[in-house]
Amino acid sequence: MEIAILLFDRLTALDAVGPYEVLSRLPGAQVRFVAGEPGPMRTENGFLALTADASLDEVPSPEILVVPGGFGARELMGHEPTLDWIRSAHETTKWTTSVCTGSLLLGAAGLLDGLSASTHWLAHDELAATGARPTHERVVRVGKIITAAGVSSGIDMALTLVALEAGDDVSQAIQLGIEYDPQPPFDSGSPQKAPEHIVDLVRRVASFS
Repeated sequence: MEIAILLFDRLTALDAVGPYEVLSRLPGAQVRFVAGEPGPMRTENGFLALTADASLDEVPSPEILVVPGGFGARELMGHEPTLDWIRSAHETTKWTTSVCTGSLLLGAAGLLDGLSASTHWLAHDELAATGARPTHERVVRVGKIITAAGVSSGIDMALTLVALEAGDDVSQAIQLGIEYDPQPPFDSGSPQKAPEHIVDLVRRVASFS
C-alpha cells in the first residue's frame, strides 16, 4: 500500500511525522514523502528539515494521501500544480487525509465543499471560506476523507485510519508499540478546555489568523 505524505517548506513537523510513525507500521505499507521537487523541506521555525524523496509526478496515485499543515500550507492554497495533484490523487485514493491546516489545501482543491471537516481551532474561518463546515471534533471522517484537528491529532487520525484499514487489534498494537498513552500535565489541549487567558495568549502570539 503506497502512502504519500506531502511535504512543503514551513510545514509543521509533527503533522507529518506523527502519522508517519503510525502508518509506517501498517502491514504492507510503503511510505513516501513527496513534494513539488525532491529535497529537504524546512519546518516553520527552520530548525528541522524533512526530506522529500520523490516529486509529485513520481507518485500520481497513492492509496493513502496525508496532507499536513503549517504556515506554508496557506502559501499553497493558490498553487495550482499542488492543488491539481491533490485533486488527481484523490480520484483514486482509498483514503484522503489531512492534519491541522492541511485541510485548507483539501478545501482549496475543492474536496471539502459542504462537508464537515476539522482543522486547527484558529483556522476555522479560513476552512469555512473554502466551502467546508468546520467542526471542533478531533477526527472527522466523511466517506474516504478523514481530517484531523491541530498537530498532535494526526496521531489519532492515523490510528483511526489503521483501524479502518487493518482492524482494531492492529491499531491497538501499533498504539501500544509506540506507547501512545497521553497524560499531559494540564488539561488545556483545546479552546473548550483551556483557561480563557491561555486561549487569549495563544490568539495573540499565533499566526493562524
